Amino acid sequence: MANPITTALNPSPAELASAMRLRERVFVDEQRVPPELEHDEHDKTAAHVVLLQGSVAIATGRVRLVDAGLAKVERVAVDASLRRTGLGRLVMSALEERASGLGAARVKLAAQVSAIPFYEAIGYVAKG
Repeated sequence: MANPITTALNPSPAELASAMRLRERVFVDEQRVPPELEHDEHDKTAAHVVLLQGSVAIATGRVRLVDAGLAKVERVAVDASLRRTGLGRLVMSALEERASGLGAARVKLAAQVSAIPFYEAIGYVAKG
């Protein structure tokens, strides 16, 4: 039997390191985002969510307050072999809960054009 999926709402340093490796695979390797843009100063202060199978991050994202009552979801990534399995929805749900816990009444995000249908399907509205 495969390892069950667990959710780390306050990931340990090892869990966060695994999430960073996943983000590098998704954003730097797959999407060719420059590494210096993928990792930024917000990684240290944002609230991270990591879905794990065993000790390996399979989906992740972060959220941070950007204004009074407004949070921004960022760096949502799902392992390529597990996309379209509902993990993205699980991460977003956990990030929205974290945003609420931070005092946010609203959540915004920036998405690549290819990801807009996913975000619209879970209730977000594209602008711009």
